[in-house]
Amino acid sequence: MSAGDDSPPLIELGSVGAPFGVRGWIKVRSYTDPPERVFEKRRLRLVQRGGSETYQIESTGRSGGHLTAKLQGVDDRDQAKALTGASIVVPRDELPCRAPGDFYQTDLIGCEVVNRSGERLGVVRYFVETPAHTMMVVQGQKEIWVPAVPQHLQRVDLKARCIVVNWDESAD
Repeated sequence: MSAGDDSPPLIELGSVGAPFGVRGWIKVRSYTDPPERVFEKRRLRLVQRGGSETYQIESTGRSGGHLTAKLQGVDDRDQAKALTGASIVVPRDELPCRAPGDFYQTDLIGCEVVNRSGERLGVVRYFVETPAHTMMVVQGQKEIWVPAVPQHLQRVDLKARCIVVNWDESAD
């Protein structure tokens, strides 16, 4: 976005994987929970190489654990392959409001993290999904991974951009 652009920020919901078959289907990597939520609006806004285009979803499915989609106007493998790596985005203001105490990961990125003793641990850089739960990756003097669960996330103040965690730096 350029300076002075009042459009809402774009939030990445997933990305386009490899083509699926020869009739224009694509594999979809979803970052939503549940994964199928990425198809909720029946359209996908794809961003790649600085450009953006919205596609209507004709059909969706699953194959071998992958989400798949057939987009209107994408009718062969070459057209599908050209979309590989595109980000699936939505304007921030189109996301549903969250319940109190429930946050979008994107809202936490960049927040300062301190433990209950007031020690600064660093800043949230990104999240990693693990089989057990989501990990919040915090970069300070060293990188630490804090489970993003209520037991460890004691208080989140989005206005102050600060998260208080029940985490001893030596525990990592």
